[in-house]
Amino acid sequence: MLFSSTVFIYAFLPLTIAIYYISPRKWRKIRNYFLLLVSLFFYGWGEPKFVLVMLLSIVANYGFALLVDLCKKKKKPRLCKGIIALTVVFNLSILFIYKYLNFTAGIFENVFGVSLGLPKILLPIGISFFTFQAMSYVLDVYRDRGAVQKNILNVGLYISFFPQLIAGPIVRYETVAEEINNRKETVEDFFEGFLRFIYGFAKKVLLSNNFAIIADRAFDSAAAGDELSVAMSWLGAISYAFQIFFDFGGYSDMAIGLGRMFGFHFLENFNYPYISRSITEFWRRWHMSLGSWFRDYVYFPLGGSRVNKPRLILNLFVVWFLTGVWHGANWTFILWGLIYFVLLVIEKFTGFYKKDKTLLSKVLLSIYTLFFVLMGWVLFRATSMSNAFSYMLNMFGVGANGFTDPIFFQNLKQIGFWLVIGTLFSTPFAKKLKEKLPRKNILLDILFCIVIVLIFIISTASIVSSSYNPFIYFNF
Repeated sequence: MLFSSTVFIYAFLPLTIAIYYISPRKWRKIRNYFLLLVSLFFYGWGEPKFVLVMLLSIVANYGFALLVDLCKKKKKPRLCKGIIALTVVFNLSILFIYKYLNFTAGIFENVFGVSLGLPKILLPIGISFFTFQAMSYVLDVYRDRGAVQKNILNVGLYISFFPQLIAGPIVRYETVAEEINNRKETVEDFFEGFLRFIYGFAKKVLLSNNFAIIADRAFDSAAAGDELSVAMSWLGAISYAFQIFFDFGGYSDMAIGLGRMFGFHFLENFNYPYISRSITEFWRRWHMSLGSWFRDYVYFPLGGSRVNKPRLILNLFVVWFLTGVWHGANWTFILWGLIYFVLLVIEKFTGFYKKDKTLLSKVLLSIYTLFFVLMGWVLFRATSMSNAFSYMLNMFGVGANGFTDPIFFQNLKQIGFWLVIGTLFSTPFAKKLKEKLPRKNILLDILFCIVIVLIFIISTASIVSSSYNPFIYFNF
């Protein structure tokens, strides 16, 4: 079930909110159990059988955490580490079977010229997200970053809570451990959350969906062997960059807003990444929950940056190889992660992006960052390595159908307005404008409410009138 669907907007969410708030606040357990039930229903809406995979994850990690807690109380560190190792192996095994087994089997078959005859394994929606959350629970209990849950239903709620279930942000257990049993829902939080949900909803259906149309035209045409002009290939790449940002960023906004409506406070996941002036800065602003997860659970345990240079390079390689693999079972994702590894190693050892702070250098650094991010998105979007490289060559005139063509101008006319809006809202422009407006102004408050209502109505009308509502991160 998509957040940006009529079923969710008009049925699931209103009923969930109504029933949740009908129960007295002191019935915390009842409210938690209700949220768990609706979360499992939400997840099973598209493919009920995958609920069993999630339930297995809940039960297993509940048991692992109890064992870790018991070992710590009995002061048996070796046994604790053994259980942690078993936890990691178990969770990654589930992820491997559903997400990477067919890919690995395909490599084996190509190398050895044999057929393993494996059936195509369907990917459970959001398995990468809830698997990382499940591991976070056990690891945070081990690191004393949150108390172990004796009630398995609370563990189930943490892992399956519907706002962040299928596309993040990856909610670390330590950030919500206290709120599971002791959160306080407030009117202010509810309305701030609802407002945040509307922002994300508009980003997804008005911006991302419109950019998706142009991006799909360009990339699908290139994959089919049709000739593109240089300008059209750049327009397709830029449209995809905006599509994935407003798709995933919008979904994160909706998730954070929904969490607040039920008293949970999730950490931010995006911070205007396209204003970055280095790849290092970009990854501090993009998908922040994934970056912090790899930093705290992989990079730091490997020694972080407090090691010699060869080991530091190895640590960065491991993190970025795994980052690429996490995103999907395709060589394009692996190469995408490794390209960032190379760029980040160069930045870390030269520090060139820190040295010059003139206006010209800032402009050049912005161009440098956006260029490599854009090339990365081409690789990320392409279905194969050959398609990716062919598309990139087309962007620089190799095999292109001229510099411009009528198709480019037709698509530019269609997307031009959204390009302006997308550019503005990928920067802190609106945030800074709001900060400059006078506070406690009744007329401005009324105007603001009218604008929000209009945005919600237009966004809702958009999903009602169109069946085109893709969501990129369903694949992860």
